[in-house]
Amino acid sequence: MTTLALDGVRVLDMTHVQSGPSATQLLAWLGADVVKVEAPGGDVTRGQLRDVPGADSLYFTMLNCNKRSITLNLKTERGREILTALIRGADVLVENFGPGAVDRMGFTWERIREINPRMVYASIKGFGEGPYTAFKAYEVVAQAMGGSMATTGFENGPPMATGAQIGDSGTGVHAVAGILAALFQRERTGKGQRVNVAMQHAVLNLCRVKLRDQQRLAHGPLPEYPNEDFGDEVPRSGNASGGGQPGWAVRCAPGGPNDYVYVIVQPVGWAPLAALIGRPELAEDPEWATPQARLPKLAKMFQLIEEWTATLPKWQVLEQLNRHNIPCGPILSTKEIIEDRSLADNDMIVEVEHPERGAFTTVGNPLKLSDSPTTITTPPLLGQHNEEIYIGELGLGDEELKLLKSGGVI
Repeated sequence: MTTLALDGVRVLDMTHVQSGPSATQLLAWLGADVVKVEAPGGDVTRGQLRDVPGADSLYFTMLNCNKRSITLNLKTERGREILTALIRGADVLVENFGPGAVDRMGFTWERIREINPRMVYASIKGFGEGPYTAFKAYEVVAQAMGGSMATTGFENGPPMATGAQIGDSGTGVHAVAGILAALFQRERTGKGQRVNVAMQHAVLNLCRVKLRDQQRLAHGPLPEYPNEDFGDEVPRSGNASGGGQPGWAVRCAPGGPNDYVYVIVQPVGWAPLAALIGRPELAEDPEWATPQARLPKLAKMFQLIEEWTATLPKWQVLEQLNRHNIPCGPILSTKEIIEDRSLADNDMIVEVEHPERGAFTTVGNPLKLSDSPTTITTPPLLGQHNEEIYIGELGLGDEELKLLKSGGVI
């Protein structure tokens, strides 16, 4: 029988919505026993954006695979006693309530550490300590305050959100890194510790190249950007890569919303690219032959490339560019991604059976460990494992379980 990387690690998942559940799902995929502790009404996302009447929504199912679910009312004294017993037998507790909410339940870090000195207690919040602490954090709020929106979009246009959930799921990945580091350190010290991750901080970490460019602005305009004017802030620059190798999304035939290929022009790729677009003379023209010569006219360069790509479907453009080892990638729509055979073959697009809604498609585990293979299993129904955990693992009796239910504790 295969032993998974986190076999034997028990995680109490006191999270909801996306940032926390995305983290605990990754831990579950790595082999941890993740017990989702839900209020009797359940995670709010079970009913949000529901597409199948009476069944858990895709919002919930795609963030809670491979977990077990118990219900527990922490507003009751008995509920808090049961949570204490759960903490005693766990390795990790993850929560993403509002600031101070868990403390007000009576479970401060000092109390948790007293119950279980080996506990790794991870909190995901919107912001760190300071003037923003009490702000309510949502995905796009984190993008706005972490540097992403100010640098996303086109010149002279409004700030834009990215479709990638860098505020929520991006923070979840950061939380997993902190939790794994704390577990590793515990192997040496025997002690647990606090792990704090803020959504604003995670987005900022993902925007570090824009902070790089903010400092470079002190020495003059940024030639890798297609913008004509530079103030004292990094501008929005459309689809420019902003890196050492210029790139842009160029339109392809027949001109639909995702008929584009992203092309990067490396020095070594200019000659074959010039030949492909029907302008081989540009490879020797001193006005075009070197990266330094091309930098001041990036817009014109990509216009010339697009005049060629606009005559061909994106997959033909892709084939010809790859034949000459020119870095490129098609803009894949969500429909194309969900139907992509290679992603399915790599277990990144996975079909999962669900007892109420039938089969649904979800994203697989991007962390591929050779000795810890992931099998995606169905997310739990609300309270599905109450009996298994409360009776089978905590040793409560059948009658007490009935009383807990009738008394609103579970």
